[in-house]
Amino acid sequence: MNNTNELVLTKEGLVKLEEELDDLKTVHRREVNERIRQAKEFGDISENAEYEDAKQEQAFVEGRILKVETMIRNARIIDESDYVSDEVHLGANIKVKDLKSGTVLDFTIVGSTEADPANHRLSNESPLGRALIGKKKGETVDVQTPRGVTAYKIESIGKKKAAAKQKAS
Repeated sequence: MNNTNELVLTKEGLVKLEEELDDLKTVHRREVNERIRQAKEFGDISENAEYEDAKQEQAFVEGRILKVETMIRNARIIDESDYVSDEVHLGANIKVKDLKSGTVLDFTIVGSTEADPANHRLSNESPLGRALIGKKKGETVDVQTPRGVTAYKIESIGKKKAAAKQKAS
């Protein structure tokens, strides 16, 4: 099966996927294989709950490995230089104000795979993300939410903050 669905990721998102893949292949795969080996030592595997559980976990791990490999293969990395800096784009930090409540929201626009609203990472495919893409500072967008239409004003558009973590040499 050849999945040609492009997956939009930040560089950090790609690194996280690569780390997960490495962990699945080196740590989890080894742990599951050890559980299967131990379960076989209990004797008759036809009535061995530990063996069945380990085999199910093995299937999950192998399935996740295939999924992550496909995601990495289909990844398109967001390149800041591809975008006009005064427009909302993937990878941009956005500050918007809810015109009704006055609440200011601060988040980064990312691809759906990296979306994590609790950590201020909003999907470009979400209603708000979709409405903001291509807009400029000062513009207002109306977004259909479960509570009705909400108007947001774009307060600022900036590039992603540089990672604070640096390896000490």
